[in-house]
Amino acid sequence: MMVFRRAKSADLEALKALQHAAYARNRTLLGVEPIPLQADYRQVLADMQVWLADEAGTLMGALIVEAHDDHLLIWSIATDPATPRSGLGRAMLQHAEDIAAGLGLGVIKLYTGSKLTHLVAWYGRHGYVVDTVEERPDRSITHMSKSLAA
Repeated sequence: MMVFRRAKSADLEALKALQHAAYARNRTLLGVEPIPLQADYRQVLADMQVWLADEAGTLMGALIVEAHDDHLLIWSIATDPATPRSGLGRAMLQHAEDIAAGLGLGVIKLYTGSKLTHLVAWYGRHGYVVDTVEERPDRSITHMSKSLAA
């Protein structure tokens, strides 16, 4: 049975390994280093909520969120590439919604590389809409959001 638990400092190396494995395909598709792989994960663990999805003691995924005054930002959602189409991504989106609701936040925001059209479409199928597309010198970033209001 899969459970979500808050990451601890002892999870640092496993978290970094998961992130690198999960984002490897994106690096190829984007042609640049994905933003989450540019982070100092010690700082991420200190500054953000890092939730790990464990199943039978095996790290299956990581959800990294950051609460703001008016929204919850999904900073990273990463799943073990060895278990595609397992429903874990959907479960992590639901967990983010539960966190936002618990904090009294009615909006969730996220961003992904615009070249990752499969992810833009996947988030769209889960109720996220494109807010803006940000052009940077080295990449294009699609910003999306979902209102949790009924």
